[in-house]
Amino acid sequence: MATKKRSGDYFGLGYIVSVILAIIPVTSWICGAITRFSEGKFLAGLLRLIFGFNIVWILDLILMIVNKRILRIINA
Repeated sequence: MATKKRSGDYFGLGYIVSVILAIIPVTSWICGAITRFSEGKFLAGLLRLIFGFNIVWILDLILMIVNKRILRIINA
């Protein structure tokens, strides 16, 4: 089974574009929720919409720079 290679976590965009989107709080909040919904993780997407505009934004920014992936608290 082939895996999809992703260079950034937001919609498979490049790493630099994903970091720029993660720096801006509103786009990080929206893109994070849409990313989780597109992965089929509806509860995680809903929680990102509700709580994603505070500490989750800072953690997303740090993890995007270090791990090239957004924070995944739950996988449900």
